[in-house]
Amino acid sequence: MLADLSPVIAATAQWLTRAFPAAGGALASALCEVQARQAVTVAAWLRYPTAMDAALLGMAGPGGSGRLDWITGADAALGDDVDAHAWRSWVDEVVASWAASLLTDPELAARAVAALADGSHSTGAPAEFRRLVAPDDGDRNAAALLRHPDLLAPVAGLHQDQLLDRLNPGRTLIA
Repeated sequence: MLADLSPVIAATAQWLTRAFPAAGGALASALCEVQARQAVTVAAWLRYPTAMDAALLGMAGPGGSGRLDWITGADAALGDDVDAHAWRSWVDEVVASWAASLLTDPELAARAVAALADGSHSTGAPAEFRRLVAPDDGDRNAAALLRHPDLLAPVAGLHQDQLLDRLNPGRTLIA
């Protein structure tokens, strides 16, 4: 039974860092990647909270990056070499959307990390997501594009309501 979310986490984090790359050199790239990976990990653990959920994802597949690529305009740059981009089939659109929401809203990120205590993935140590919930100036500078609310809005908006429902079950919407 496949209960490992690491292929989805790795592919979705890679998609985010390619779509919204770091500003700067190797250190900035590493800091940007860590933030993307932390956001995607929290999102994936919230989306697939049990081993059974993760196993079902492994059987059904995450869906790929097609719609995300189209929304961000990355589809034009992909070319025809499908094998070079096979990792994109492991990108989960909902997880990417939730991660984008977390990256652009520190309060939402903190609530999401706190909600992990209910799932079976977490060790209960919120410090492991420090760069997501409490980024310092270096983190923010490295991931300026990755954390820019206007740039991430089209991706975050895709499934943000589902994330809010997950974090606030039974909430009522005021129209």
